[in-house]
Amino acid sequence: MASEDTTPNSARREITVRRAPKFVPFMILGAVVGAIVAAIIAYGRQADPAFDAGTVFGFFLIVCAGGGVILFSILALILDRVSVKRSERAVVEAVPDSVPDEGPEHDDVR
Repeated sequence: MASEDTTPNSARREITVRRAPKFVPFMILGAVVGAIVAAIIAYGRQADPAFDAGTVFGFFLIVCAGGGVILFSILALILDRVSVKRSERAVVEAVPDSVPDEGPEHDDVR
C-alpha cells in the first residue's frame, strides 16, 4: 500500500503571506478625524457675528473630512507597501477530507 505522501499529484504550492490593511476602515477613520478637527475649528474659536457656528462647521466639515479621507488613504497605501516588503513565503498542501460531506446538513458547516 502506498501512502498519500508519496503520490505525485499532491497539491503543494508556495504562497505569499502578508498582513494588508483594509482601505475602507482607514477612509472612515479619516473622515471621523476630519469631522472632529472641523468641530474643534468651528466651536473652539471666538464667535464671529457675521457667521453662524453651524455654517462654519459645515464648511470645515467638508474640507477637513475630505482631507482626512485623503490622508488616511495615503497612510493605508504606505502600510500596504510596507506589508509587501515584510511578506513571507509559506508552503501549503491540500489535505483530503477524511469523511466526505453528504446531504444538506453539512452545507452550512463551513
